[in-house]
Amino acid sequence: MTHHQEHVGQVLKEWRARRRLSQLDLASDAEISARHLSFVESGRSSPSREMLARLAEQLSMPARAANRLMLAAGYAPIHSERSLDAPDMTAVRKAVETVVQGHMPFPALAVDRHWNLVLANDAIKSLLAGISEDLLHPPLNVLRLSLHPDGLSSRIVNLAEWRHHLLDRLRRQVEETGDETLSRLHAELSAYPAPAAPRHSAGADPLAIPLELRDPLSGGVLRFISTTTVFGTATDVTLSELVLECFYPADAETRAALMNGTKE
Repeated sequence: MTHHQEHVGQVLKEWRARRRLSQLDLASDAEISARHLSFVESGRSSPSREMLARLAEQLSMPARAANRLMLAAGYAPIHSERSLDAPDMTAVRKAVETVVQGHMPFPALAVDRHWNLVLANDAIKSLLAGISEDLLHPPLNVLRLSLHPDGLSSRIVNLAEWRHHLLDRLRRQVEETGDETLSRLHAELSAYPAPAAPRHSAGADPLAIPLELRDPLSGGVLRFISTTTVFGTATDVTLSELVLECFYPADAETRAALMNGTKE
């Protein structure tokens, strides 16, 4: 049994456990025999590239994880991985810039798989006035910036609610990807000082959790709802992990404040 065979079995078992599937369930979904899958996981059988691609699809493995599976078996990665600065990513880079910059005067940003800032418009930058320089040095982690005591947390009016939202989203991302860096980030952010857990009112739940942020310049409260955009048909690892976050005014006062800010 080779190192590659043993390792690919470990990767498969890890992801099968993450998806809470039995060998029989996964084998049935991938249209292979449970015995064959058992042999692959134990290292007694060498899987073909086609079989691994099918298993990766049934396990809903992210592009990076699917590449790891292929490499573990001694095959070339199934997905390309280019830098955003690569010449053949020019169209993608321009599309991201168009969305982020075109969202002005409202805040928008793009982050990588670890929530490190890739691009932000001036509306985002204006909200960071007075933030500790230590948190603004590259790589600038957006979640750390949001919840760190020296970051935006002191300005977030509904911090308990927003913190719960961010940590829950990050937890689900860790479960989905198995990313150790994200897992460490979740542990770090969870350890920050926090207000009491948000109370659920007896009334109807909001359609979307708003971000209520005190403007560092005017002192007024800005209320936002956000949308998340990903490249759903991406086959490149970097592109599949890129996330665009656009914030929209949640009330007329916030809209007016941001619109008036562009005229000053």
